[in-house]
Amino acid sequence: MYRIVGKRALNPTVTWMEIEAPFVAKKAEPGQFIILRTHEDGERIPLTVAGYDREKGTVQIIFQIVGATTELLNQKQVGDTIPDFVGPLGVASKLDGLKKVCIVGGGVGCAIALPIARKLHELGCEVTSIIGFRSKDLLILEDEFRAASSHLSVMTDDGSYGRQGNVCVPLKEMLDAGERFDEIITIGPLIMMKFVVETARPSGIPCTVSMNPIMIDGTGMCGGCRLTLHRDGERVTKFACVDGPDFNGYEVDFDEVISRASMYRDFERKAHEHVCNLLKGEVRGE
Repeated sequence: MYRIVGKRALNPTVTWMEIEAPFVAKKAEPGQFIILRTHEDGERIPLTVAGYDREKGTVQIIFQIVGATTELLNQKQVGDTIPDFVGPLGVASKLDGLKKVCIVGGGVGCAIALPIARKLHELGCEVTSIIGFRSKDLLILEDEFRAASSHLSVMTDDGSYGRQGNVCVPLKEMLDAGERFDEIITIGPLIMMKFVVETARPSGIPCTVSMNPIMIDGTGMCGGCRLTLHRDGERVTKFACVDGPDFNGYEVDFDEVISRASMYRDFERKAHEHVCNLLKGEVRGE
């Protein structure tokens, strides 16, 4: 069992948790993920490692409450336990040797981008961060990004905080002005990453995306997380769980990934509503 030792709400739909998992904390690196279950018969869900403390033996996760399992996970409190917390899985982000990097994060994807920004900052890299949200109410981790970045731009779709517009606006401005980076790293909603890649493409600057598609076993056996890459005129199949989650953004077939990601949307919505109704019933004592 893995004990929850810390929990706080970052906004109405996003929760931070710290889990006691010394063996995972000992090996975890930015870019890797874990797979957990909230109970013995629960589904397995992947969550990116949002931070770790090797001395304390803890791992931090940040998740958005979007489905049945994340709703159940959010019901747990400090002192409660999780039966399964497996990791670290995936390939750690390759950050050595980078001197100047632009990190573009969107929504809860900022939780994945933050440990990368921190690691680069520790390595002496000049980090420019762009983080975007739909509105001020959904803003997370601004102070943490500011501490890890030489330059920070905060964007909101409705203009309620920072600058109005999407994350591609400041990125395009910088590239058009002749700014150059060793690499652009983008993490967030699929459609956001697709447009960041297209914004970066004319510059020729390497652009890395972090993919978190449908995933079951996390070992490459189920094939649920397969991605199609267009490489040297050929279609190449890779698996996000063992080959990623980081990929060359210029090679990813985003249209296929976006289509596959929507396959279970109605099922997940119904499962989420069912859990919520049960919880409401418990509150009423039914």
